[in-house]
Amino acid sequence: MGLLSTVFVKSCVELWGRKWNIQDISTVVVFLALHCLCLFAPFHFNWGAFWVAMALYFLTVLGVTLSYHRNLAHRSFTLPKWLEYSFAYCGVLSLQGSPIEWVSTHRYHHQFTDTEKDPHSPIKGFWHSHMGWIFDSSYRFGQHGGLKNVEDLKKQLFYRFLRHTYVLHSVLLGGLLYAAGGFSFLVWGMGVRMVFVFHNTFLVNSACHMWGKKPWNTGDASRNNWWVALLVLGEGWHNNHHAFEYSARQGLEWWQFDFTWCIIKFIQAIGLATDVKVPTQIQKQRKASKSRILATQN
Repeated sequence: MGLLSTVFVKSCVELWGRKWNIQDISTVVVFLALHCLCLFAPFHFNWGAFWVAMALYFLTVLGVTLSYHRNLAHRSFTLPKWLEYSFAYCGVLSLQGSPIEWVSTHRYHHQFTDTEKDPHSPIKGFWHSHMGWIFDSSYRFGQHGGLKNVEDLKKQLFYRFLRHTYVLHSVLLGGLLYAAGGFSFLVWGMGVRMVFVFHNTFLVNSACHMWGKKPWNTGDASRNNWWVALLVLGEGWHNNHHAFEYSARQGLEWWQFDFTWCIIKFIQAIGLATDVKVPTQIQKQRKASKSRILATQN
């Protein structure tokens, strides 16, 4: 109860104790609309709508984990442009921003991890790191002078196009769902699916910087969290990721299931993913030794 009351108070202060711009207001409206749409789910359930929501969940979360995160933000592997753009388009349908905006935010997160300049720093509390930050575009980009760290994406016409049109693609998807299966498909394919996509992926920023194990001393609060990894296709092995940011594989142990890595391996096996980066055994041993030394000093 104490945690819930603290989150509520901080959320109220953060929401009403600052100036709002049209982008932030639009974000809140879309966010609330999707949550309200989700309330109709018990009354419009059918198995067809459920499986459509499940398929879209995996497709759009994979667009974030495989494309936005590992491919575009960290360049952990290389894909042919047609496939790179296809996965990025799946990420657009997650409504978490265009590739340019998402990648910029994430690169700033790694540059300023768990500091005041971190766009979703946990030092500002669970509410902020989980979802408060998405309602404050000035905080996300203003303090860093804008999108200065994504010139590689801004040079590409496709990503510039998605930046200016990304909301329209979800509107189109909603229309297609309604045409294909009526209101039940819209409720489950947009409402239910997006609420789970939002909160499950946001847990990487919040829960994985608060709860879990730290096998590596990374100098920040990142943690490995197995249940977040299950929900978000392998992204929960977050301490591993902060230890080896460049790695396409985040579940480094055999028992750390990483669904996104399985897909990358499959794409590599059929010859479409190249330059796939993973830490070598020597790199892991060096990191482990450094972690033990730092732990002893602390």
